[in-house]
Amino acid sequence: MASESWAQAVDEQEAAAESINNLQIKEKPEENGTVSNATNSSSGAAKSEAGGNAKPADDDDKEDKAAQSLLNKLIRNNLVNTTNQVEVLQKDPNSPLYSVKSFEELRLKPQLLQGVYAMGFNRPSKIQETALPMMLAEPPQNLIAQSQSGTGKTAAFVLAMLSHVDPNNKYPQCLCVSPTYELALQTGKVIEQMGKYYPEVKLVYAIRGNKLERGSKLQEQIVIGTPGTMLDWCNKFRFIDPKKIRVFVLDEADVMIATQGHQDQSIRIQRMLPKNCQMLLFSATFEESVWNFAQRIVPEPNIIKLKREEETLDTIKQYFVLCNSREEKFQALCNIYGAITIAQAMIFCHTRKTAGWLAGELSREGHQVALLSGEMQVEQRAAVIDRFRDGKEKVLVTTNVCARGIDVEQVSVVINFDLPVDKDGNPDNETYLHRIGRTGRFGKRGLAINMVDSKMSMNILNRIQDHFNKKIERLDTDDLDEIEKIAN
Repeated sequence: MASESWAQAVDEQEAAAESINNLQIKEKPEENGTVSNATNSSSGAAKSEAGGNAKPADDDDKEDKAAQSLLNKLIRNNLVNTTNQVEVLQKDPNSPLYSVKSFEELRLKPQLLQGVYAMGFNRPSKIQETALPMMLAEPPQNLIAQSQSGTGKTAAFVLAMLSHVDPNNKYPQCLCVSPTYELALQTGKVIEQMGKYYPEVKLVYAIRGNKLERGSKLQEQIVIGTPGTMLDWCNKFRFIDPKKIRVFVLDEADVMIATQGHQDQSIRIQRMLPKNCQMLLFSATFEESVWNFAQRIVPEPNIIKLKREEETLDTIKQYFVLCNSREEKFQALCNIYGAITIAQAMIFCHTRKTAGWLAGELSREGHQVALLSGEMQVEQRAAVIDRFRDGKEKVLVTTNVCARGIDVEQVSVVINFDLPVDKDGNPDNETYLHRIGRTGRFGKRGLAINMVDSKMSMNILNRIQDHFNKKIERLDTDDLDEIEKIAN
């Protein structure tokens, strides 16, 4: 049976996930985390809140911003080569705008410069070029920055914290608030790496499970944690004297406001800090709710935004295949399969259930496929993506969990087994763009194939076609010469 084949495939994937044990997060303690310093902190000592627990296998993949953000951090070892332009709005438009092309221009402490180079940063990224001179300025300047995962923003604010710390003062001077335990650990890893040659600076995690004795005072200079515990440590237990804080970083603001209570807790922490404390806020997106939150947290800010280039469909050839049922769609996919496996392909389904069924059927036919869906642990997802990126599987079956933010250069074919629709059954044009945008990247030609199995799905395809003003041609699966040329 398909389910038995699929069970075997899942076992193989789970075995693959064990190869990233250094990322596995162990069982989280019940109360408040474990104190650690910048040189020996155990970043892998927690079970994932953001995506570590298997989610209920309901049909629709609900967007989990925290899990997606963590996934992007886990699978990215290098900076994203972005062509986006940086837009800067200064609080004082008359002051000169500085940018740097090398880390030497920042006049960093030698041990920090050594740490930067040890991490593999040869020159500042686009956002670092402009943000670092602002963050390292004297007197300190506040900053609101839009920055996606992979642009070097974590390294930038970590460098700012390490630069402003006085290691001779044995009390907290920098607070960094993250929306989840796991994202806090990822930031902690960057501090450990960048502070490798600066052992005088210590780090502690303000997270659930870290029980400290009442009346004690922290001696670590940098505190990273989640809003609730950080607020308790400042206000209820007084482990931290907020009036001595020099830098306050609020990371992943768009994720933060999506979590119940985090927005209010963050604002309460900010109100306890001195007026001369430097405020730094980062967010991947800036819809109105995030912007309103940012303005409440950061007074008189400089603002850095990434001007997003319009995603284009010009390099992507689009087709549709007409079928009468799910089974016919599967048969058409099998006909196409042989023409696309020299390169790599991603197949998108609307629900986890369909994705599981399709991966099982393809596996039963003897095809090497990988499955990615929202019910998997974040670490398992990262392992699957790494295997796909390394070419160990040529075809990845997924739901919308993989539609955004994940770049695999070798992907030349995207197949919409199900067309993307919103909760009301209307075409989801943005998701369609994100899906087929996985191909045709880095200036290469790409191919998108849409499966149509009803009048309704044909209507959806026509509306997508009208929206983008781009003709989608019908494909005859008995004549795949053109497909082979594009795919391979």
